[in-house]
Amino acid sequence: MSVAEILSEPEVATRAPSLETLGMTKTFGQFTALDDVSIKVESGSFHALLGENGAGKSTLVKCIMGFYTAARGTVMLDGHEVDIHSPRDARDLGIGMVYQHFTLVPCLTAAENLVISRADAPSVIDWKTEIPKLEAFMDRMPFKVRLDVPVSALSAGEKQKLEILKLLYLEQRFLILDEPTSVLTPGEADEVLGLLGEMARRGEVTVLMISHKFREVKAFCDSFTVLRRGKLTGAGDAQAASVAEMSRMMIGDTEIRERAEREKRNESHAVLELAGLMAEDEEGRPAIDKVNLKVRAGEIVGIAGVSGNGQSALVEVLAGQRPLNDGRIFINEKPFEPKRSDFDRFKVFGLPEEPLKNAAVPRMSVAENMAFRAFDKPPMASLGWWLSPGPMRRKAQELIERYRVKTTSPDSPIEDLSGGNVQRAVLARELSGEVDVLIVANPCFGLDFASVAEIRSQIMEQRNRGAAVLLVSEDLDEVLELSDRVAVMSGGTISYVSPIEETDRNTIGRHMAGH
Repeated sequence: MSVAEILSEPEVATRAPSLETLGMTKTFGQFTALDDVSIKVESGSFHALLGENGAGKSTLVKCIMGFYTAARGTVMLDGHEVDIHSPRDARDLGIGMVYQHFTLVPCLTAAENLVISRADAPSVIDWKTEIPKLEAFMDRMPFKVRLDVPVSALSAGEKQKLEILKLLYLEQRFLILDEPTSVLTPGEADEVLGLLGEMARRGEVTVLMISHKFREVKAFCDSFTVLRRGKLTGAGDAQAASVAEMSRMMIGDTEIRERAEREKRNESHAVLELAGLMAEDEEGRPAIDKVNLKVRAGEIVGIAGVSGNGQSALVEVLAGQRPLNDGRIFINEKPFEPKRSDFDRFKVFGLPEEPLKNAAVPRMSVAENMAFRAFDKPPMASLGWWLSPGPMRRKAQELIERYRVKTTSPDSPIEDLSGGNVQRAVLARELSGEVDVLIVANPCFGLDFASVAEIRSQIMEQRNRGAAVLLVSEDLDEVLELSDRVAVMSGGTISYVSPIEETDRNTIGRHMAGH
């Protein structure tokens, strides 16, 4: 059925449509990304699309949106087969998508972003006519954004709301949300999802949400579909199904390691101390401002915060990748400089964000990457410079087996490994010696369940052995699960610190929002 025929039906612009894919198949060369996938999203439902990285979720929604052309399969909208060859076709049918990364123009106001998003946007905008219409539109919406403020001045939560408002302004009634809460505080996430849920229940929109957060799925969704390795593995009632059932559909029979138990430890001395740390961003503005924090032996301190509040800059300072403008770092009360000799002397190890980019040389072998911390020491080196491939390879093989790194050979380029196995390989290198301080940043981002369980267990085991662990994570669930104390970064500084048993998600969320 054509776009024009669908749009000619009564009330099509005001009611929530149903959407169905039938036998959707998409290949890239010899690789089958989607294999005969059929899903159904009922009119007015809030539907979760679940699956691990590489399961086919993004491929499926890109086929629905017209970014990809499926090898086989059809899209049904309100029971009619529709042809979607481009995102413009999807938009004309009322199908819109909120992406993980903002698509707004930062230097324009919210009002300007809304008007220029229209297909009929005039070359010269008559604001006397447009502003009253925009204000009337905003009055009908469940959440508000300031129309006269440049997008660059909006918070991450306001930007996400504006992305959703833009779809509603364009009369998109089937909304696809790709990890919509990754940039929101817990309070903002609950507000946005709750209001969209109310709109769905009133029959104003239908929502398909890609998510990996079971808490949100259970709290806001009424149905779900699961993909694994490009195939449909399950679907059902999100309220009736348990998290364990949904997890099994996602991972199949994969063996998941049980996390190491948190051992009770007596009060211990501070190992890592950050004293008044200050650093600038690339434009000379404060990236971190007077950061003070202590981490004790046998303790995990988790730093929570909305993305862009200085967490990445702090990790870069501690890794020696960003210059420190002021302040001092102490380990066991002695000054520490983030350079190779001090990392070795003070037994400081770490797992940075995107380790393939920040902690590895992609084209070098797994064995060579695993040797970075010890290549200039016996038995891998003689006279401080003569490298011995045999000991290097044997050590790598030992670490590969101990940390269950999946690779065809120690001699394979590390860039050939999956994301989870790159994480395991780098972590194996960093935990291969005695660890006094461990600094990890978003250690499980984008990884499969088995890798997440493995890496979180390794972090907990180091804590139990007496290491001081600084965990920087944008996944609040991860912080709550692993931490002994939680610290919140907001506006480049640490604004709140509390033992984990004396705080809760809502309190942490308020401080993440700067309140």
